[in-house]
Amino acid sequence: MITLYITSTTPYAGKSALCVGLGRHFQKNGYKLGYMRPLTTVKTRIGECVVDEEANLMRQSLGLTNHVEAIWPVCLDAPAIEAVLRGEGPDYPKIVMDAFVELSKGKDIMILEGGSRCNQGLGVGLAADRIAEMTGAKVLVVAKYDVSTVIIVDDLLADKARLGDRMLGAVLNGVDRQRLDFVQELVVPFLEKRDIPIYGVLPLERLFASVSIGELAEAVQGEIICRPDLADELVENLMVGAMSVDSALTYFRRKLNKAVITGGDRPDIQLAALETSTKCLILTGNLRPNPLIISRAEEAGVAIMMVKHDTMTTVQLAEQVFGKTRFHQEKKIARFESMLAERFDFDRLYRALGLRKGP
Repeated sequence: MITLYITSTTPYAGKSALCVGLGRHFQKNGYKLGYMRPLTTVKTRIGECVVDEEANLMRQSLGLTNHVEAIWPVCLDAPAIEAVLRGEGPDYPKIVMDAFVELSKGKDIMILEGGSRCNQGLGVGLAADRIAEMTGAKVLVVAKYDVSTVIIVDDLLADKARLGDRMLGAVLNGVDRQRLDFVQELVVPFLEKRDIPIYGVLPLERLFASVSIGELAEAVQGEIICRPDLADELVENLMVGAMSVDSALTYFRRKLNKAVITGGDRPDIQLAALETSTKCLILTGNLRPNPLIISRAEEAGVAIMMVKHDTMTTVQLAEQVFGKTRFHQEKKIARFESMLAERFDFDRLYRALGLRKGP
């Protein structure tokens, strides 16, 4: 059995996306796949169960049948951390290994989704190098590219120093398209010379930072009062309608697939937004819109959300979720799989893992 541990250099670097993309690729090649998230820091109550929601979504995306609680054996929430500090915590490495042994039965490949940094879990013996050693895993690191090339290079070199030969290589994600040539011609050779193979250089895609209308409603504590059936539609941009009606149309035409935040008492701005590529109207002040607005929105296929907050507060809440949302919408997954097919070196990965294109 092959075990692949996927971690990252920063939060929101694209770990989950890579887990889904690689997992589905392995499954299409006939391999029996298992997935595990050894360590989490957040848990959510769903009905009677307390789960790691990300692990649950990953289970669904990969079509796995294991019970969700087995997939995330350790949660270092505030009470657990306090117990560790008091010296009262359980044997976390044993808990992880017991779960790993159970989940890996009958599997050809196990994907372990690690923390947002290689050293996450160090205090309880669950940093990336320790888990890789326990499970015999090879480690693939996702590095989210930004303007500071030095930081990215330093982070990957530090991970290589920590992981040694267990580090399979890295994926550079979220590279601005204007920097792709620079990264390919200078950054990649630099890292390759230092024994850090680069399996893919993936460009920045606005779609991956998009949020669903339902996620926006949750973030701003809003109620979808028109077209709630569109809750899974993705919003790529956020705009604020606080201008005069004369300039509204020109302004709103600048961005596609957007949510427009404006006062519930501004039907003129609301109508202007409905004339452009708008996915959702977010109306502030707890004011219900004019029936004409609702009728137009229903015809145009635009959701309307009503919130109690003022416009500034609503904007602040909405901005916090962009780029920090779940990856598991099928539209995002399909686009990422297409990107991997174009830009990820699967042949090199299969060779490094000792796999054939089919068991």
